[in-house]
Amino acid sequence: MNFYIGCAIWAYKGWVGDLFPVKSRSSDYLNLYSRRFTTVEGNTTFYSIPDSETVSRWAAETPPGFKFCLKLPKTLTHNHLLKPSLPGALKFLEQMQGLGDRLGSMFAQLPPSYSPANFDDLASFLEGWARNKSPLAVEVRHLDWFKEPHNSRLNAMLKDLNVGRVLLDTRPIYNAPDDPQIGSERRKPNVPLQPIVTAPFSLIRFISHPNLEMNQVYLEEWVKIVDRWLKQGTTVYFFVHCPVEERSPQTARHFQHLLQKQNISIPPLPWDSLEQTPTQLDLF
Repeated sequence: MNFYIGCAIWAYKGWVGDLFPVKSRSSDYLNLYSRRFTTVEGNTTFYSIPDSETVSRWAAETPPGFKFCLKLPKTLTHNHLLKPSLPGALKFLEQMQGLGDRLGSMFAQLPPSYSPANFDDLASFLEGWARNKSPLAVEVRHLDWFKEPHNSRLNAMLKDLNVGRVLLDTRPIYNAPDDPQIGSERRKPNVPLQPIVTAPFSLIRFISHPNLEMNQVYLEEWVKIVDRWLKQGTTVYFFVHCPVEERSPQTARHFQHLLQKQNISIPPLPWDSLEQTPTQLDLF
């Protein structure tokens, strides 16, 4: 597996009748989701830490090859400094070992207040991370991280430590006309997109527009980037978000099909192998 695609969550009632069969039970959502996509961002751990029984159940309910890319808990990443949270982060990492080979890359989302002034703190945290137990990626949101000399300094450190840099693409919602459907997602920071690989993997968070056609130009750009990175041997995780969560699965599936139409060598999407109730064809 060199390419994984999925959504930010797996348990969403609005997917019943589309992604999930009619009358699906909430207790079956993870099992059903993991047989349609190959990864999930796992936003749930940002808000609460699951116990060992829950982690073991997640592993048991998903097929071989499926990956959880879990977000470090907010209590660890949003308390101003990271280094004091390192023991807690390593404990969390140890708890997630119950996922076994289902554990993919984890990532730390840093708040907009966490600036390059905290570079040494970030370096200490990343140097202490147990990369032999799980790769780690970092999402920075303070705008100064995207300016020189901070940008180059950050990328150099990440490359030295084999830590990924999360790529947040909010262009579909910020470059679109005002729309009540996307108002909530505009709370996400409007940071520059700087496609760069700093580790053997890349983690992309694509904040999609509810209308599929509004994403097309950006998805076509990502097709070219993903193709280039896969040819370089980079493993790619691609996650689709949407302010109208009902639309996320179909947008992710559409991106998979765009890659396939360009004859890019990626694993098949499990969803496509299932017998589906006829759905609307791709717009493009």
